[in-house]
Amino acid sequence: FTMKQILASREIQIPDDVTVEVKSRRVRVKGPRGELKRTFKHLQLQIEVTGKTLRVEAWFAKRKQLACVRTVVSHVKNMITGVTLGYKYTMKSAYAHFPIN
Repeated sequence: FTMKQILASREIQIPDDVTVEVKSRRVRVKGPRGELKRTFKHLQLQIEVTGKTLRVEAWFAKRKQLACVRTVVSHVKNMITGVTLGYKYTMKSAYAHFPIN
């Protein structure tokens, strides 16, 4: 018998230069550096935007669904960072044959 938590929720503050739209668990983030879209259809969560806050809720969730609440919030935060500041990837390439030290 596993316990269910009645309500788990987290909120994010949305910056002024960013717009976030949510329609049926599809999140679209627009900012000065572009637009990002991501779908969370596979998760049984409630995602809603009110004013400048995004709220993610899970009702009667077990442990695995509770973990998904914070995961979705982190994904949306990273999307907001991507459309405001952007990301820079650097790849280093190294070659050494079999005995790796």
